[in-house]
Amino acid sequence: MVAAMVAFALEDAFVKAAARHLPIGEVLVLFGLGGMLAFAAFPNRGGAPLVHRAAVSAPMLVRAAFEFVGRLFYVLAVALTPLSSATAILQATPVLVVLGASVYFRERVGWRRWTAVVVGLLGVLVVLRPAASDFSVLSLLTLIGMVGFAGRDLASRAVPKVLGTRHLGFYGFLTVVLAGALYGAWDGRAFVQPAAGPAAALAGAVAIGALAYACLMKAMRTGDVSTVTPFRYTRLLFGVALGVAVFDERIDGPMLAGCAIIVGAGLAIAWDGRRRRV
Repeated sequence: MVAAMVAFALEDAFVKAAARHLPIGEVLVLFGLGGMLAFAAFPNRGGAPLVHRAAVSAPMLVRAAFEFVGRLFYVLAVALTPLSSATAILQATPVLVVLGASVYFRERVGWRRWTAVVVGLLGVLVVLRPAASDFSVLSLLTLIGMVGFAGRDLASRAVPKVLGTRHLGFYGFLTVVLAGALYGAWDGRAFVQPAAGPAAALAGAVAIGALAYACLMKAMRTGDVSTVTPFRYTRLLFGVALGVAVFDERIDGPMLAGCAIIVGAGLAIAWDGRRRRV
């Protein structure tokens, strides 16, 4: 899980670097195509073929819709806002997943979890600072992306068992290609031939992104969920560190406080879930 979070933070940095020189729609299309090729090359190991009728099942279509929203708006956030703040807000995704599980899957959520959900969302507001003079409306891009990722994670629970990591990765990146093509058509910027630097950044994003996804699936499918899930928050450390070291971003007190609140709420949810299973 820690390896996955390091890789995801590096993927964000590569995407941000590429988006400095290329249209965002082009970044999404090329990133998505590279990811599709990477997962198409994954070993099948006797599983279902890559093109399978379950890929167009209702849960997969719902998952694709949320993936579309999550990927598009989070990449926009990474490209247009500080990487450190985008990473911080994204850490509230597990909190939102718990809220969604209660509403859509009728999972029992006690007062401790509801309290943690409210506290976590308050932490997001501390990071966003909507009443402060330095608030940027662009920060809402991460908020929309977070909703998309939370919906994707919830929809993944209903995906047919015949579909594995290879399928979810391949069709997830196909959604990224569609998001990039549609955004590119709306944006109107002509795609250009990438220079050596942006091309290398995109190649790095694809390679490290595929590794991140594989590590994440390995952790979630073979480890105890309540044990490995809290290690998702290490992404915050790596994302903030990359933002400061690579992109010369500034970290202030309210942002650190908001990060602490979000992580604390997520850890409280994880602890409560483990306590119930003991």
